[in-house]
Amino acid sequence: MVGTSLESFDFYLFAYFSAFFVGPLFFDPLGEFGATSAAFLTIALAFVVRPVGAVIFGYMGDRLGRRATLLWTVAIMGVATGLIGILPTYAQAGWLGAVLLILLRIVQGLSLGGEWGGSILIATENSGPVKRAFYAAVPQLGSPVGSILSATVFIALTAVLPAEEIAEWGWRIPFLLAIPLLLVSLYLRWSITETPVFERVLAEGRRDRVPFLTMFAKRPGAMAIAIGAALLGIGSYSLMNTYTVNYGVEQLGFSFQDLLVATTIGGLLQLVTIPLFGAWASRVGSANVVVWGALGTLLITFPMYFLLQFATFPILVATMLVGGILPTMAWAALGGLMNDLFPDRFRYSALSFAYALAATISGFVPYLTFELGVATGFAWWHPGVILAAMSAITLVSAWFASRRAVEPELATDPATATANA
Repeated sequence: MVGTSLESFDFYLFAYFSAFFVGPLFFDPLGEFGATSAAFLTIALAFVVRPVGAVIFGYMGDRLGRRATLLWTVAIMGVATGLIGILPTYAQAGWLGAVLLILLRIVQGLSLGGEWGGSILIATENSGPVKRAFYAAVPQLGSPVGSILSATVFIALTAVLPAEEIAEWGWRIPFLLAIPLLLVSLYLRWSITETPVFERVLAEGRRDRVPFLTMFAKRPGAMAIAIGAALLGIGSYSLMNTYTVNYGVEQLGFSFQDLLVATTIGGLLQLVTIPLFGAWASRVGSANVVVWGALGTLLITFPMYFLLQFATFPILVATMLVGGILPTMAWAALGGLMNDLFPDRFRYSALSFAYALAATISGFVPYLTFELGVATGFAWWHPGVILAAMSAITLVSAWFASRRAVEPELATDPATATANA
């Protein structure tokens, strides 16, 4: 959980940073509209390459082990994030800074492609079947923790420095913080042991030669279900933490600091709700919790965005709380749902790729919502269309997941290993 938090902190830094600083600092010649679009596309870029990272690190996770792979992913993310903090801006070096920024975003995306699946498996493969859903929810705390840390850094930055100094040099500080955090994360991950499930796979000689191909050959239906089930949990973060920040300031008149405070309050609440939803999933099943989260989000989507247009701080906080709790149900139980869909010998590859592909789609959420806003004159309901679509897809996928038999933790029996193919 701590390792996932630090990696999420690195990644979310750029989400907050991009809403206001990426465009002017690196894409200024494109104009206000073009720079904003380019900033959101740099977010999407890291998501686009995540499936590639999932294939690479999924192979490593299923062949070399969960622990070794997670050491690589966090090291790559930390170094790439720190390097963003020393990039030259357009005013300093022309387009060089933008090119290097794009390259580092690609590296970040590759790293994150292998992070989530390994974190879930470190938790679930060290637990018994009764507590598996709860253990799978614990790494999910990394996302709100990372969001809270990154938002707190920017809140402190805006409180201490004027906007001119932040734009000039202050924006570099949060990215440079990734280096000491990287050392902490490497120490923590070095101290963990390999999971007993992978050790059993290794001892029995059941490692798959090409797990990426096997997962599609053996579990094509499960792959489709996993991708759809992950869409709301990931996409709602992109919508709330990136697009809504920009939309709230540019169109609704909120201050940047108010939005960061509201987002942080929502993240703090998730520190309580995620473990609670994980415990609930242990009793009723992970897929059922995702179903209820998706259904609830679908029902409150348009009322929530209707109220947001009145632009009062209490309504903003309430929106972030309600809009955070219900999608969080789908997020908290996602790891358990996906773990239950796949056997041990290609589980790392399957979880990583399904999650990464859903994240790739979600990475375009800020850009697509922005384009829809432009096309509709920023009508109050335009973000609701995107959130409702994601909720509906996750609802249907999770319902199908609830109808499937749970995979055994150790698929040592060939008959068991190929069941439900």
